[in-house]
Parts: sequence; C-alpha cells; structure tokens
Amino acid sequence: MESTNRPWLEGILDRVRGFMEARVLLTAAELDLFTLLKGRAVSAEELAQERGWNASATEILLDALTSMGCLTKQQGRYTDTPEAELHLSADSPDTVLPYVLHLAGLWKTWSGLTDKVGPLPPDAPALDRTAAFIGAMHVLGRGKAHRTIAALRPEESARLLDVGGASGTYTIAFLRANPSAEATLFDLPEVVPLAQRRMAEEGLSDRVRIVAGDLRRDPLPGGHDLALLSAIIHMNGPDENLVLFRKCREALEPGGRIVIRDHLMSDDRTSPRAGALFAVNMLAGTAGGRTYSLKELQELLREAGFEPPRVLEANGTMDDLVEARKPL
Repeated sequence: MESTNRPWLEGILDRVRGFMEARVLLTAAELDLFTLLKGRAVSAEELAQERGWNASATEILLDALTSMGCLTKQQGRYTDTPEAELHLSADSPDTVLPYVLHLAGLWKTWSGLTDKVGPLPPDAPALDRTAAFIGAMHVLGRGKAHRTIAALRPEESARLLDVGGASGTYTIAFLRANPSAEATLFDLPEVVPLAQRRMAEEGLSDRVRIVAGDLRRDPLPGGHDLALLSAIIHMNGPDENLVLFRKCREALEPGGRIVIRDHLMSDDRTSPRAGALFAVNMLAGTAGGRTYSLKELQELLREAGFEPPRVLEANGTMDDLVEARKPL
C-alpha cells in the first residue's frame, strides 16, 4: 500500500479493523464463555456438544480468544487465563462482564449511526459490492504485490495462472517482473470487466488472457507453469481446497508450481493473531472458510498429487507463501 504518510494510513486502517477483536470479545461475553470455562479445560467439540453450538465455529472463536490472550490452549483443550477468570467470568467479585454486555448492546445502536446523521446524498451511487470488494483487494495489494512476486521467482515461469485474480494486481506485478511472460487471469464473470479495464489501463491486454469461471464449479485453463492462489484458500473448507488444488495440478505442466499466498497458522491455529482473527472473519462471511496451518496444507497438497511443499515466506501476515511442484 503506497502512501506519503504510511504510519498515519496504517493507524487509520488499524482503527477501522479494530471492530474485529471487539466483536470476538462481545460474542464471548454474550455466550458467557469465560464463566463456562472457569476452572475447566475442555475441547471445542465438548463445549459445542454441551451447549448445542456449531463445533467448527466454536473452535474458531476459541482460537481467536486464545490469540488475544484471554484463553490458553493445551493439547486441544481450552481454559480461562487467570486474568479472564478474574475479570470476565460472571461469578467473580471483580468481574467487568456486566459492562462488556452493556457494550454489546451499544454495538447494535451504534450500527445505526449513519442513519442518525442523515440520509446518503441523493446522487450517491448504489453500492456495488463486487466492485467494492475487488477495489479493496487492489488497494491492499498494489503496494506489496511486487515484493510477493519477487519472492516466488517470476523469472522461472513463463505462463502464470492467477486463480481468482480479481482485477489483476498480482498478474500485473508478475508481468512487470518478467517482460517475456504471459498470464491467464481466472475469475467470476462479473469480475472480468474490472480486470479487462485494469489491464487496458496498464497496457498489458495483449499479454493477459482473462477467462470467466467459478473456481468451485469449473475446470481451470491448462498449459501453465505457475498457478497462484492469492488470498483464496481462506474462503474454502478443507474439502473445497482439496478439489481446488487438484484443479490447479491439472492446469499445470509437469514440474509446474502452485504458490499459495495466505495466512500460515501454527499447528494449533492460535497464532499469528491476525490469522486467528481472520478465521473469525471467514466464519462470519463464508460457509466453511478459515485459515490453515502448514501441516494442514502439506496434507492437502500431498493428497492433491503435489510434491512436498516448502515455505517461501513466513512473516505472520496474509503474505506468507507456500510452494509445491507437480511431479515431472
């Protein structure tokens, strides 16, 4: 992300993203999690069965709370930290739970703040959610895509397949880094015009083939030596990613590479903190998405027919990179 005042910009974005941790704590308070876990060490599955909750969702929430320092997790079992037991369980004399629950109520009233100020301007365009999302991905990627592409050695590949490539931020960086290369960008039909416009603006239309399709339903275009899954796998459950990895293998020439850019979690999926919180974002917004550990990716890629993967980058952000090759 480019800016003449990056610290100010990052500070603003941190404030905007701050609702995520707040929502995790408010949900835990509404569910009375800290009282339920006081003096106990239970698995997510046990707690979910006891309370009638969704087991996968419960685990994602508990992992996020662990990453925030509110719980501990050992051998798959969770318990309160001493501080959480003292201040967030209902029966502690030092509890602040009533105040947190009060704030949970304010969450709902604050959500109507825009309407309290007044109606949107009459000439304000209707929100195009697809365009807004694709634009947001470009904003997040435009200042760092060149670093990501440099880390995956673009000079070794001549034909990139950018799966779910949005408007082409990473495709552009790849083609700039390797002027003799070509690329295929694959995304939903409604995204194609956005990608076509950006490629035309960049003067790269003659080096990019843009193919419309749904990565969950359609085969991927073949004949490539590099397949990039940039911020894609967190949208899917494990079974969906296995199918996607197999499609990527079919789209690659023998010896070709798949590169995954995403959060790379610890084996217990409680760190890095950003990844644990992002899993909650996927829980809220998708049917089965979450973040993955290296061990999980190793198993999925092996089952999909790739050679053992290696980590290219591991910096605790969504810019972590994992690479695996299709056998010759």
